[in-house]
Amino acid sequence: MANYRRLAALRTAEAFRTYLEEIDVDLGFDAEMEIGDDAPLAQPYTMKDATRIGNRFCVLPMEGWDGTRDGRPTELTIRRWKRFGLSGAKLIWGGEAVAVQPDARANPNQLMINEETVVDLTALRETLVEEHRAQFDTTDDLLVGLQLTHSGRFSRPYVKSKLEPKILYHHPILDAKFGIDPDMPVMTDDEIAALVETFARAAVLAQEAGFAFVDVKHCHGYLGHEFLSAYDRPGPYGGSFENRTRFLREAVEAIRLAAPGLGIGVRFSAFDFVPFRPGEDGVGEPTELPETPYRYAFGGDGTGTGIDLAEPKRFLDLLAELDIELVNVTVGSPYYVPHIQRPALFPPSDGYQPPEDPLAGVARVVAATAELKAHRPELLYVGSAYSYLQEWLPNVAQHVVRTDQVDFVGLGRMALPYPDMAADVLAGRSLDRRRICRTFSDCTTAPRKGMVSGCYPLDAYYRKRPEKEALDEIKRGQD
Repeated sequence: MANYRRLAALRTAEAFRTYLEEIDVDLGFDAEMEIGDDAPLAQPYTMKDATRIGNRFCVLPMEGWDGTRDGRPTELTIRRWKRFGLSGAKLIWGGEAVAVQPDARANPNQLMINEETVVDLTALRETLVEEHRAQFDTTDDLLVGLQLTHSGRFSRPYVKSKLEPKILYHHPILDAKFGIDPDMPVMTDDEIAALVETFARAAVLAQEAGFAFVDVKHCHGYLGHEFLSAYDRPGPYGGSFENRTRFLREAVEAIRLAAPGLGIGVRFSAFDFVPFRPGEDGVGEPTELPETPYRYAFGGDGTGTGIDLAEPKRFLDLLAELDIELVNVTVGSPYYVPHIQRPALFPPSDGYQPPEDPLAGVARVVAATAELKAHRPELLYVGSAYSYLQEWLPNVAQHVVRTDQVDFVGLGRMALPYPDMAADVLAGRSLDRRRICRTFSDCTTAPRKGMVSGCYPLDAYYRKRPEKEALDEIKRGQD
């Protein structure tokens, strides 16, 4: 692995600034943190409908692979949502991805939303809200949504190790990477139309469960995201931009008709790269392009590793046209380009050593988010990829909010070992360095190996679980 500096060793603002200059990464941060009601991160946000969100922290959707086989939360799920409630963040984006039907699950233990599970999801949301009220006295300025998903080509609904994909088109690299038969049929237009109605039914149940909004997920290589790159699919759901966004438009229309008054948000991957693979030295390298320009990366420039935000900006125009205010910006996919999606110093078991300093990945997402916000500033933007910043996360967070590059700072991996980081930052308390996410990637390696996800190195609860020894053995085998 290249000699990338560990951020925990950069103890002063000058040291952090100097290192950013050394690696030629443009990432703004505030050397001094502000505290109190006037601090940038403490500012409330008022939406167009007068909904007030109490501060600028957001908890991103974090799955645990720990539901029951029929899609209900377990003790582990409830613990995680309680911790989201005590986080101090006033925007909870989905809690975690919840499948709209059994064959849409990314794993057999993913939560599902249906008539049988809605009571459990209601209780799960109430658990989060009550925990927040107990910690912070009020929930009047807390906004909680639910992320609705179909896992598409990454569906593993019944056996953890068995991929049972639902695809929109045949991808020349991903099909081979994940063993998808070239003769496998793609989803039909009728199946997609039926799925639109399934999303609408799920939204009705989410509203019944008390969620303020649903996220129609369009990120990370799952089905919604795959629509955006279906350039070669014939028919009404592929080819033109209008066709590639037809599923979103139809789903939004169906949800609004079935669940009037329910908010709608979209988390989307703003750009993508060609899939990476380990090189001879274990460092990630781009897979050889099947053709040029590379046509399978929404938000890509055709080179496979470059960005063109023209279509993502059109996507924002569409969201504005659909009166969707809630936008959550992420990039890529954890399945084939994890270094751009969740920058980390230590890769998961099925990954590769970072091909760049992870700070470059953070800066890339921050810059793209800022450019998108500048294009459609009237929308509400949540940013991603901050966890790698570790001790410097609050300083970058304050800077990007203060300078209007983003509205909310999303906490994903960091929320597992250190769910109350936001509360500590807002109160002006020193960070608990023992609980800061160091991107060891156990939360990804564990589910890749069929285990429940959690922060095994830093969360004492998971450190005592039997999976910890199995994970340590896997990592010893990688050395």
